[in-house]
Amino acid sequence: MPGSTTPKPPAAEPSGALVTPPYWDDACRHLARRDRVMRKLIADHGSARLYSRGDAFTTLARSIVGQQISVKAAQAVWERLLVLLGQDLQVARSAVSVQDLMRQSPEALRQVGLSTRKVDYLLDLARHFDTGQVHVDQWQQMDDEAIIEELIDIRGIGRWTAEMFLIFHLMRPNVLPLDDLGLIKGISHNYFSGEPVSRAEARELAEAWSPYRTVGTWYLWRSLDPVPVEY
Repeated sequence: MPGSTTPKPPAAEPSGALVTPPYWDDACRHLARRDRVMRKLIADHGSARLYSRGDAFTTLARSIVGQQISVKAAQAVWERLLVLLGQDLQVARSAVSVQDLMRQSPEALRQVGLSTRKVDYLLDLARHFDTGQVHVDQWQQMDDEAIIEELIDIRGIGRWTAEMFLIFHLMRPNVLPLDDLGLIKGISHNYFSGEPVSRAEARELAEAWSPYRTVGTWYLWRSLDPVPVEY
């Protein structure tokens, strides 16, 4: 998963049709002109695209559930949570309701396999959405850093999770998640023959990708793991 050597973001249960960023083809042309490594990676993985179809609350809830456990374990806990909330597992990709989650007792949530800390995180997330402390309807007009500041105010969501949300849910074009080990490994492997890379070196190299650093990051992930992840 992202933040590890094989970057796979915690998947959400998305709903609705797949959406791909409208800027993608322009970004690929820009990167191919500016960076010979990107030119090769795009040629190798050019048919794949970043997609999003997730519900915002569900996406963030799933990211909390998946923290610090394996993908398989996270899926099992998530499915038990869906059953607790009255979801039909045969109906894939349904969104989790803020109100349905808030109606559950902490004990009931712990019984699906969530730690006490994750229960606290999920309920705090639900409260932020329920009380309007996150301005979902305004996110399209807000800049990246303003959204990150809103999200990291929620317990259990740090900058890396917020940046993954910007990439995989909001599909912001110019995110460079320097805390992501997959990004750093991809830069090391593709640009520095496997030598260690500092955050400063990564930031400097990625200047050439701007204003499409998200896309450059995504192709470096593909160089390590060719199968794209639906968030």
